[in-house]
Amino acid sequence: MPGKIWKPTRRDMNDLKRHIRKGTVVYTVRQCVNTFPNGLPIPYRDKHYYAAHEFTWRSPITGSWMTSHMSVEALFAESVDGLVYERPPAGMKEIGTPAPQVSGPLGDGYEGVLDEAEIGGLWKQVRDGSNPRTRRAPGSWRV
Repeated sequence: MPGKIWKPTRRDMNDLKRHIRKGTVVYTVRQCVNTFPNGLPIPYRDKHYYAAHEFTWRSPITGSWMTSHMSVEALFAESVDGLVYERPPAGMKEIGTPAPQVSGPLGDGYEGVLDEAEIGGLWKQVRDGSNPRTRRAPGSWRV
C-alpha cells in the first residue's frame, strides 16, 4: 500500500498541513547527479532517490510546521516530481544509502595477472611521482 500522495495543488497543500503533527515524516523524490565531471555517466548510480523529512518545529513567524529549514510549500518546490509521499516511494533507495561496491577486496586466494602494459603504467607512475632530490624540504613553508 503506497500511502497518501499529495500533489502541488492548494487543496493538497492544505490537506498536508492538517495532516502534520510533531514528528510526522514525509518523503520527497530528489534527483542525484549521476555523471562524472567530464560528462560520462556513472553506471552504478540511480538517477532518483527519496529523502525523508521530519516536522519538528513551528515557524515563529507563520506558525506552520517546519522540517529543518523547509515549509510545506518548499517541500513541493524541491521535489523532482512535485509530489510529497506519506510512505517511501516503491523501488527507490534513500538518498543516504551508499552506492553498491563495484571494486574492493578480492579475497585471499585471488591472483591477479598483470600484462606488460599495466606494469609499464605502474613504472610510469613511479617515475612521474615525487623525486626526493627535487621535492621541498620537510618543514618548509613554501608550496
